[in-house]
Amino acid sequence: MTWSIVARDASTGAFGVAVTTKAFAVGALCPWVSSGVGAVSTQALVNQTYGPRGLRLLGEGVPANDVLGLLLAADDGRDHRQVHAIDAAGRIAQHTGAACGDWAGHLAEPSRHVSVAGNLLAGPQVVADTLATYLDNLDRPFGERMMLALEAGQRAGGDKRGRQSAAMRIHTTAEYADLDLRVDDHEVPLVELRRLWEMSQGRPKIFRSFLATKANPAGVFDRAVIDAAIADWEAAQAAAAK
Repeated sequence: MTWSIVARDASTGAFGVAVTTKAFAVGALCPWVSSGVGAVSTQALVNQTYGPRGLRLLGEGVPANDVLGLLLAADDGRDHRQVHAIDAAGRIAQHTGAACGDWAGHLAEPSRHVSVAGNLLAGPQVVADTLATYLDNLDRPFGERMMLALEAGQRAGGDKRGRQSAAMRIHTTAEYADLDLRVDDHEVPLVELRRLWEMSQGRPKIFRSFLATKANPAGVFDRAVIDAAIADWEAAQAAAAK
């Protein structure tokens, strides 16, 4: 029902999942991410227990391939599941069950710490173009890379049933998500996800930079400092627009 990209940004250590499908609220089902630990996307006839259990095992230092083996061994419905994961070392594990709807499959580029998987797709080009576009844009911000990759997969045909929802979740160094975007029900979900992504890179990004983190438990709470940073960003935007 889905195709997704699971990746680790080598330059920052961030983990992310971006996903889209012809089903309601994919962001509530498929993407699971934990800072410094890894990421999992569970899809097809989705088994949501793969997400929390997978992250727990990754957090215990179990390599991605071993985590995948443990998840599948405990699941009699494994042939109906599709799941892919990446661990803290950038190792990738992938599974597409034999009973997943046609077309279904996965690809990866382990050296770039990225995996793509999908099912009920228009064809293999969806996964191929998603991966190729991610790799062609390694100089761009992590989230933008994933956004471009999904858009390329959509141009290649996407989910053969149509479109409905999309999501992007990115974790950096904090225990909470740095970015958690969801489009639960939309005629063109990737267009809406693109709008939200671009909005997130403005004032919200400046504001997020002052939030409390593990390294800085209080964060910055001086409203004057925060307002000044936002004003500087707005001035730079205005100057660039001239």
